[in-house]
Amino acid sequence: MMGFFWNGGFVILFLLMCGLFLVVFLVALFQGLRSWNRNNHAPRLTVDASVVTKRTQVSSHRHHRDTGMDYVSHSSYYFVTFQVESGDRMELAVQSTDYGMLVEGDRGKLSFQGTRFLGFQRNGDQ
Repeated sequence: MMGFFWNGGFVILFLLMCGLFLVVFLVALFQGLRSWNRNNHAPRLTVDASVVTKRTQVSSHRHHRDTGMDYVSHSSYYFVTFQVESGDRMELAVQSTDYGMLVEGDRGKLSFQGTRFLGFQRNGDQ
């Protein structure tokens, strides 16, 4: 009788964990699609702006292999905060190449669509 209980309890716990994983995955997928769709329907804007600050976010992931050898991979994400003429600030994710070309204090034309960075054209007087 006790063995049946343990087997049944394990199955219930396993199904609950699978269900929880599925719900978390679907919520993340829905949020990503909603953000992508919102950006696609936003107007493309080009405004005068300056680069206020830059930051990176590095994530490390440990991977296990059947051979017993582990390895670590790293992911880097790049963000730049821009200030527009009205004084409002916005932080946008940028590619590493754009991140490397931008310097705090740069002034120019910022092009974006929603929360999507499209480009930055530095003023010629700098």
